[in-house]
Amino acid sequence: MAEHVVAARSPDVGRDPGWVLELDTSDAADARHHGSLLALCDGTVGVRGDLEDRDTAAAARLVLCPGAYGVAADGLVRPLAGPTWTDLSDGGRPASTVRRTLDLRTGVVTRHPSADRGLGSVRFVSIARPGTMAMRAIDTDRGTRPWPDPLGAPAPDPLAAPYHLRQGTRRGGWWASTVSNGGAVTVAAVQRPTPSNGAPGIERFVAVTPGRGRRRATEAAEAAAAVGFEALLTEQRRAWAERWASADVEIVGDDNAQLAVRFALFHLLSAAATAGEAAVGARGATGLAYAGHVFWDTDVFVLPALAATLPDAARAVLEYRIRRLPAARARAAETGHRGARFPWESAATGDDVTPRSYRSPEGRTVAILTGELEEHIVADVAWAALHYLDWTGDTSLLAGDGRWLVTEGAEYWADRIRLGTDGSGHIDGVIGPDEYHEHVDDNAFTNLMARWHLRRAAELAEDVDEAARWRTLADALVDGYDHGTRTHEQFRGYSALRPVMIAELAEPPVAADLLLGPDRIARTQVIKQPDVLMAHHLIPDELAEGSLAADLDRYLPRTAHGSSLSPAICAALLARVGRPDDAMDLFDLACRLDLDDLTSTTAGGLHVATMGGVWQAVVGGFAGVRATREALHVDPHLPSRWSRLSVRVRFRGRRVVVTVEPDAVTVEAAGDVPVVVGGARAQVPCRVPIRPDDRSDR
Repeated sequence: MAEHVVAARSPDVGRDPGWVLELDTSDAADARHHGSLLALCDGTVGVRGDLEDRDTAAAARLVLCPGAYGVAADGLVRPLAGPTWTDLSDGGRPASTVRRTLDLRTGVVTRHPSADRGLGSVRFVSIARPGTMAMRAIDTDRGTRPWPDPLGAPAPDPLAAPYHLRQGTRRGGWWASTVSNGGAVTVAAVQRPTPSNGAPGIERFVAVTPGRGRRRATEAAEAAAAVGFEALLTEQRRAWAERWASADVEIVGDDNAQLAVRFALFHLLSAAATAGEAAVGARGATGLAYAGHVFWDTDVFVLPALAATLPDAARAVLEYRIRRLPAARARAAETGHRGARFPWESAATGDDVTPRSYRSPEGRTVAILTGELEEHIVADVAWAALHYLDWTGDTSLLAGDGRWLVTEGAEYWADRIRLGTDGSGHIDGVIGPDEYHEHVDDNAFTNLMARWHLRRAAELAEDVDEAARWRTLADALVDGYDHGTRTHEQFRGYSALRPVMIAELAEPPVAADLLLGPDRIARTQVIKQPDVLMAHHLIPDELAEGSLAADLDRYLPRTAHGSSLSPAICAALLARVGRPDDAMDLFDLACRLDLDDLTSTTAGGLHVATMGGVWQAVVGGFAGVRATREALHVDPHLPSRWSRLSVRVRFRGRRVVVTVEPDAVTVEAAGDVPVVVGGARAQVPCRVPIRPDDRSDR
């Protein structure tokens, strides 16, 4: 079938190389990787981009609803896969060699056959109608062979929850539900023939809903069919145009970075619902890795991009935490403390679902202590709430239940801190972001975040005496800062460990704990990911003036980048300290992590938090855009290989465009916006020269 047969039946789906990801998906070995790259989501449902006619064993064709879980045989809470809807297989005929494209501008995946004959398709998940999807397919090789029924059972997968399938027909359409011991996902479909130039074709209109809402899903699918494919796609294009108007990043001089950044933004803007609550797992709704659990990734990596571009989605992320405050209060009480303690890994209920152990390559059972000891999540959630407030000015969050995200977390820290005989405050027995070192005392990141948290919560406290106590405890907390070296010790005793540099072991990124074993690596100064540096990234004003450069010099040579979260944050900090060209290798690494499957883990889903880090490196690092309670700050550092960088954001409800060139920065806004450029107040629109010796140490 000629490519134009499909294209002629739809509005233009785009050809601009800065907006289109193009893949040769004929190699079965790449099937799961490409299925992740071409995944489509709307925040309420995700559909992997697996080939429609690939054998099910090689193509998962997963349909996932964020927040839908079940309990697997191993006792772990895992995602519940919904009924599949993209199967176009034909009696075992092998998949044809195909080229497929993802149009990032409109959220459309197109299958382009390599010859004049074969299967072609266009499909999308509607962000204009959350939970609604559509596909048009034409196959000139099919002849009179009937098309398969639209709905099927998801392939069994040990990483997914077990389910029972229920299915039937209703009013001429199809419905199916997967039901687990923890929830259900229901899919309804309408399928109708749509011949083109004599070639047999079909259109499918599909609706997905969590739970057993058969009637609701059926009515939504019927409504989509009544509107029609072209009209739905027109709605989709308009909805995406609206999102990109507040989020696009334009990079001149680096085509690879341009596509990679838009790819990251596309999946970030697809990751969270814009109403209700949003349970954004570590891989979003693009795969089953990490069991679909919600980590700190959501609060400090994904939410910042949403707060600045799609604030309704950021608000939904916070609503997920708000609705699980009862579980966080119960967890704090279980540990003998007041307030609220959020779990390291969360799912439907808000209870901690962190696995307790794993099997090492040598066959040993190794304890997982993050659920017990990685307590900085308490401050991370509060940081997310106040960061959202800085960007949006949405005071209704703290006027309602969002306030308890901050104040009840502070109650936990106030109970958790141990006062020494000299009056100094300590937090013992934790794990910081660097998970190579466990059960450490006075982790700088944890203490700094707790100190910041207590100080900000004191501003919201209703009890004057309690506010004063929180401030006193915050002032007492030690932070490991050494005035002589101007660096922060990562935790008490870190400096006494063996001073191994990562270059002595391997070229990063590397999983150093697997290379040397967890016990050996714990005796060295090698770290998994930014720890002290992460505090510089999140709460720069809480650290000693002028310490960022010294901490970068100390910790970067020791960083293995063993986490996908690591490279982008280090790139952002290098840019902020005035070393943007030094940042580029790490930035490129973060950009290509999923596109090139650098860690061989993308088959399990996209690293959505890494994409959030890419956005933060571009916007917060190279463009130097940061929101505070007072103003939008702009302090850019453009890498030499880029001739221009333009970023779009929303600040306090107004669209802002910041354009950075080698000699000047321009700020434009749709209305009056308080802006500080290079440390000085500016009236928008403005164009401010950049001095070559400008650099920031915060």
